[in-house]
Amino acid sequence: MTTPMTNSLPIALDHLIARSVERAGGWIGFDRFMALALYAPGLGYYANTSAKFGHMPSSGSDFVTAPELTPMFGHTLAVQVLEALEKTGTDTVWEFGAGSGALAVQLLHALGEMGRSDVRYRIVDLSGTLRERQQQALAGYAGRVEWLGELPEAMQGVVVGNEVLDAMPVQLLARVKGQWFERGVVRNPAGDGWTWADRPTELRPPVEVPGAHDYLTEVHPQAQAFIATLADRLQKGAAFLIDYGFPEGEYYHPQRHMGTVMCHRGHQADGDPLSEVGYKDITAHVDFTGIAVAGQEAGLSVLGYTSQARFLLNCGILGRMELGSVAQRGMAARLIHEHEMGELFKVVGFAVGEPWDAVGFAEGDRSHTL
Repeated sequence: MTTPMTNSLPIALDHLIARSVERAGGWIGFDRFMALALYAPGLGYYANTSAKFGHMPSSGSDFVTAPELTPMFGHTLAVQVLEALEKTGTDTVWEFGAGSGALAVQLLHALGEMGRSDVRYRIVDLSGTLRERQQQALAGYAGRVEWLGELPEAMQGVVVGNEVLDAMPVQLLARVKGQWFERGVVRNPAGDGWTWADRPTELRPPVEVPGAHDYLTEVHPQAQAFIATLADRLQKGAAFLIDYGFPEGEYYHPQRHMGTVMCHRGHQADGDPLSEVGYKDITAHVDFTGIAVAGQEAGLSVLGYTSQARFLLNCGILGRMELGSVAQRGMAARLIHEHEMGELFKVVGFAVGEPWDAVGFAEGDRSHTL
């Protein structure tokens, strides 16, 4: 059972952020604030002991991801993972940000049923508390799973990442009365909590945003740097990243003027990352064009880009649903229904070297929209 977060943790996190702001001259960019709020060792949201993943608020959790929703997610994804392992001649699956460990359990189980009980599994996760939860979930695969705290210098295999990119810190850009600013964080003048403060900047969104209206958005240097580093370290293999987001033409649409930063606590969403710091998740939608370009510029080939619904349909989820109970089919339907996760979530695939016709992108590939 997960230990509840004590009241002292947010206080300590507040002090840590305050010291960072003071050292920076009274202002830090939102990316720095987000990094501390989520990842400060032992204090940040992903580094403390709160439950995070679960079906209902009564469990003390804040949100549910696809693997917690239904094992059909991982079992279906395994079809693409198996193909990629065979196409690349590798025998290791790498998962980034493995959460509760549910996806790892599902992939290992499904790959075993497909005759690949030899596959090794490597988890790269910054959170020590989540690692403990993963180790409990994966006790039955103890001899095949290894944990790492950072990306190794060299790796081979198939990389999977579900809802990893959205939790990487972003910079906020605000166009106010025609001038661009970087939006950062300062101490509230009352001395309690945090408030926004803008500074003029030369930074711009990757595409020009038409109009003169005030506009708030994000840029994603850390996520793009992660892809570049992954490309540098991955000597042989492929990668499949699943997250919510858009191509840049939709991401930086003139009507999307309030940005995409959202917070999650107790299965409720809000748009205020400066409150309840350490108690809730902070995310931003993914600019998939930026991710694809970062991969290509670093030498990876794009295997495809499509909606989660189309990807799972291509990998055979309907056949699995037919074998499930009514309740199981209902849960799996949330993965592919347009008004649930099916359309908002996207999948992008990369390969080292020459691409192939990957099964997950066999129909409905949207790479041309990137």
